[in-house]
Amino acid sequence: MKSKALTWKRRAGAGLVSITLGLAAASAIAQDSDHPGVTPGEMAYKGAPVPSGEMKRVISPGAPDMTEAEFATATKLYFERCAGCHGVLRKGATGKPLTPDITQERGTEFLKALINYGSPAGMPNWGTSGDFSEEEVDLMARFLQHEPPSPPEWGMAEMMDTWEVLVPESERPKKQQHKYDIDNIFSVTLRDSGEIALIDGDSKEIITILETGYAVHISRASHSGRYVYTIGRDAKIDMIDMFMNPPQRVATVKIGLEARSVETSKFEGYEDKIAIAGAYWPPQYVLMNGSDLKPTKIVSTRGMTVDTQEYHPEPRVAAIVASHEHPEFIVNVKETGKILLVDYSNIEALSVTTLEAARFLHDGGWDASHRYFLTAANQSNKIAVVDSKERKIAALVDAEKIPHPGRGANIMDPKYGPVWITSALGNENMTFIGTDPKKHPKHAWKVVRTLKAQGGGSLFVKTHPKSRNLWVDNTLHPQESVSQSVAVYNVDDLEAGYEVLPIAEWAGITEGPARVVQPEYNAAGDEVWFSVWNGMEQESAIVVVDDKTRKLKHVIKDPRLVTPTGKFNVYNTRKDIY
Repeated sequence: MKSKALTWKRRAGAGLVSITLGLAAASAIAQDSDHPGVTPGEMAYKGAPVPSGEMKRVISPGAPDMTEAEFATATKLYFERCAGCHGVLRKGATGKPLTPDITQERGTEFLKALINYGSPAGMPNWGTSGDFSEEEVDLMARFLQHEPPSPPEWGMAEMMDTWEVLVPESERPKKQQHKYDIDNIFSVTLRDSGEIALIDGDSKEIITILETGYAVHISRASHSGRYVYTIGRDAKIDMIDMFMNPPQRVATVKIGLEARSVETSKFEGYEDKIAIAGAYWPPQYVLMNGSDLKPTKIVSTRGMTVDTQEYHPEPRVAAIVASHEHPEFIVNVKETGKILLVDYSNIEALSVTTLEAARFLHDGGWDASHRYFLTAANQSNKIAVVDSKERKIAALVDAEKIPHPGRGANIMDPKYGPVWITSALGNENMTFIGTDPKKHPKHAWKVVRTLKAQGGGSLFVKTHPKSRNLWVDNTLHPQESVSQSVAVYNVDDLEAGYEVLPIAEWAGITEGPARVVQPEYNAAGDEVWFSVWNGMEQESAIVVVDDKTRKLKHVIKDPRLVTPTGKFNVYNTRKDIY
């Protein structure tokens, strides 16, 4: 185990730079702490290990000149900041395609303006926010006009080389070793430091900081709540034992070069036994032992799109949820528009049912009954509804431009009954969809209400069964007064409009982008937590608001809270409450 860990650490140091320079040159750059043009956030990036050997730099006719070092730095920046929306091969998904035929036609100055200022449709203002320097904006504008480099594959040999059991199951405690209420612990992503903070929801104190993958996308609690699984954008999964004092990592593995999703089995008789993770690159999903993350099966997702029936080389795995109705995982395949029902009852003879939805599937969540999974096909501007009991597509619903629900929000609409809500990256509108085909059949799977938020660039909408509030962030809006605040609606009087709360101001943060992101409730449903996400060298915070009074309740500040973004309450996560 130790030799594997050392091998992985040595190989990981080269990072994604090795895609263009080869391992020798990559190692030299990684070891040069004074490397010009590389921000501390880039240097902290936990790069993806790659097989030995070199890949040739791509030089595209018609593209602006770039040195080898510039190309390497831009490649790394792109993987860290851009690939999640635009794709590793830049063919587009949540973000628009950035292939050379498009980018060369737009030209360097147009691309510099777009990267610098962003757009109301959800493109972040990388330059004016301070995330990119003027030199980096120029670098990326030139880089995008070249052909994208293709990263290497990542199979079972590479996974097993990174797999490590830090604490065997036999050596883990049989009962909880501390007095914290595990259900009210928050797992908070510290994006650019490659860590998570476990914060006690009762005392608001940091319990521990744990090293994880870079930019943890989600923390998923197991069905029992005993374990929390995190997955970084670098595809590194860490398994955390919440019984230990303090909680600590007990197993780790890398399932690819870039990823977003991890989940564990929930169906009766299979609780906590099987884990699954999906990769952005290579396009595949991986089944693992729930007890120690040992990979057992890899399944590729490359194939044909649902509309034009064309082969796609990069169908990334987006959201994964565990069915409550069958021993199945529901797996979104982004670029092909297919939703897979992966039956884990017999992994040796894996059965996968393919449902055709719409292209560019992204994230989504359950309705209040936990029967229907509603998920955004964002660039298709549709919401696909999966009936997990009948194992079929119940509906494809038109939504506002670029729906981005996170898990979405469920409320009892005073006029239309149970509805599920998504906000949008592409405009200011939120879409309300009826979800009760039994008692409200005329409203089921129809858009029953559209409400305006502060603007586009929203990442999350949130409420709680015990709350009368509906919260909406606008994290990626280019206007600071919008991105640094949050809108809140009264569920019982939605037409009355929203109140704006100055979350960043309440945090006492006056410098930096200070974007407000992801409302998250505590287990009791009477507090809502917000991240104030600043630059890596700037002060960030978590702001706790009293849900009933909408007043500031607490501000969590600590030098260790580096670029906090997502927050995942253990109880709400394991129970799929939103």
